[in-house]
Amino acid sequence: MHKTIALLLAALVLLALPLGGWADGPREHDHDRARAALKAGEVLPLADILTRVARTHPGQVLEVELERDNGMWMYELKLLQSDGLLVKLKVDARDGSVVRQKRGKS
Repeated sequence: MHKTIALLLAALVLLALPLGGWADGPREHDHDRARAALKAGEVLPLADILTRVARTHPGQVLEVELERDNGMWMYELKLLQSDGLLVKLKVDARDGSVVRQKRGKS
């Protein structure tokens, strides 16, 4: 009896797993879009961006995001500088130029 219930529950769980993907629809995941943008040459690799940014904004990288902002790919970086200040940068992913910066306390 317990074995039958356990098998039925396991079968229900396995049947429900594929449905999770359908809830979101057929859209691409963010990392897939970012990888495609890199492959198409729409964005610079993160290593290149970090090298360029380090020249003018040295510090420890705390967080990095790559996202679309008004149709443009942008890297958003959070850096901790040696003086303890937290710096948030918005960087154009095509050429590595800093578009916006915000400084604050850590």
